[in-house]
This record gives sequence, C-alpha cells and structure tokens, in this order.
Amino acid sequence: MMAPLTSPKADSPSWLLVAEKGGQSLGIVDAASGKYLASVPENGVTGHEVIASPDGKLAYVPIYGNSGVGHPGTDGRNLVVIDLASRKIVNTVDFGRGVRPHCPLVGPKDGLLYVTTELDHSVTVIDPKTLQIVGKIPTGQPESHMLALSRDGKRGYTANVGPGTVSVLDIPARKALTVISVSPHIQRISISLDDKLVFTADQTKPQLAVIDTATHQVKAWVPLAAAAFGTAPTLDGKALLVAEPGANQVAVVDLATMKVTHSINVPPTPQEVLVRPDGKVAYVSCDHSNQVAEIDLTSWKVSRLIDTGKGADGLAWAGN
Repeated sequence: MMAPLTSPKADSPSWLLVAEKGGQSLGIVDAASGKYLASVPENGVTGHEVIASPDGKLAYVPIYGNSGVGHPGTDGRNLVVIDLASRKIVNTVDFGRGVRPHCPLVGPKDGLLYVTTELDHSVTVIDPKTLQIVGKIPTGQPESHMLALSRDGKRGYTANVGPGTVSVLDIPARKALTVISVSPHIQRISISLDDKLVFTADQTKPQLAVIDTATHQVKAWVPLAAAAFGTAPTLDGKALLVAEPGANQVAVVDLATMKVTHSINVPPTPQEVLVRPDGKVAYVSCDHSNQVAEIDLTSWKVSRLIDTGKGADGLAWAGN
C-alpha cells in the first residue's frame, strides 16, 4: 500500500515516481502529459520501492540490493533522499548494516517514515525532519517485505513472504500484536479505505486472501486468473485493483461480492498499482516492458502507456 495521497494545487507540477530496479535509478514522469522527464541514478545500487514526502519535494528510496526476497545477493543498508526539483541525491540514511530495506511509507498521523528492514525482522522508524532512526517495530517474522498502514495510524501489516504470514503491528506502541498464517508463500499487501480488510496474494495458488482486521482471520479467498502481486483499492472503496504478472492483466475485484468483474490487459509484467489522488486513473508498473500502464477507472481500459527506465516497479505520487 502506498501512503495516503493528497491532491496537488492546480498550478503546481505533479509527478509520477517510478522505482527502476533494473536501471538502479528513479524515474520521474510528468503526470499531466505522461512525458518521461528524468532518470536519477542511485549510485550503482538498486531500490525497488519509493515514497514521496507529503510536500512533494523529496523522494525516499530504500536501497534493497541486487537480489529477490529470500534469495542470495547483496544486502542494502541505506535509504537515499532525492530532491525532485534538482533531481539529485541530497542525503542518505544508513541503517548500520545490511538489512535489505524495502517498502517505505509515511505515517498518516505522525508523519514519520516507516521502512521494512527484512534482515532485522522489523520495520524501522525514521524522523524525516532529522533523518535519524527513532525506533524499530519487530515483526516476529523473516522476510517482512511490504507494509500497509491503517489510515487511523494505529496499525501496520507486513507481508512476510517466505513464511507466508502477515504480522499485525501496534504502531504507537511499536510492537507486534499477532501473526496471521495465510499460505506457504505470499506477496505484497494493501488495506481497504475503511481499515476493515487487508489483502495479500497467495503465491502457491491464483487467489487473493482477504483478512478481517477485527478478527485477524482470513475471511475470504478471491479466485484469480494468475498469482497476484500489487493491489490497491479504488478511492470510492468499491473495488480492488490486482496486478497479475502471470496473466499480464489487472483484475478488478468488487469488494461487495468478492468477485472479479473486469480483467484489463496490460504489458508484461504488472507489479504495483497506484491510484491517482482524483480517483479517476490508476497507474500500473510493468516490469519486463519498462512501462507504466495508465488505466481509466471509468471505462476500465488502458488509456496510455508511459515508457520508463529499465525494470519499472515501485510507484509513488509527488505533488504540492
């Protein structure tokens, strides 16, 4: 899940940020025109995810390393801060050792930066004003890869890939509350607009787990055409967009019936989904095609393809 988005002022630029994991860079796209503006190098190492500061001036990119989750490779140990106007790295946060930092989110209430640190089995808390590490929240599980935060700022949920579990975190108390078993292997995570449901994708079967946040139990399974990755709710709260890399599609799940109502063809291989602040458009990063698909959420059709750098993955919105 991405951090809550705010609509930009009409006279200010709005940028779509794209983590180019194959290019070891951050792509910047003009959201209005779809024009690819720049690719900012990350000093020869790879970031998979990105989040923008609430004022739209900075991008925070954890440097994960050159491996996939649970696989051998380098262990990233820092997060880079990129100034979007100058398109340069202006600061760095060092985690002290290789921890494979991955998913960054901005706390919706406290404004702190939360970053999954896989090899520490934790979520690290950073003060974005000082860029100091101010705390850690243990997940109690390895491979805590992605993070979703409730909109009231009280709960966090990590997708623990290899164990196939979801850790439930008390954000203010900075502790783990429980661990939910889902399947042998999962990927990605998101939360409904009302904070009542959490979604994560089974990697052993083409199905989506729907978790009730009140009971901490899987309450439903949604059959899919292929194993899923990133998901995101539409801003009216009625549907969930689900990237299916194996099918090169985005499925639209009706959250009232928990059934797929539309399947949208996109380029290979869709990874992450981001809904624009006005709720009219969704962006889907397509890894192997080095593109972002723009989907009209009224017609449920691809309205535009945006060329990016190599290996498009994490997405974020930046606008003042």
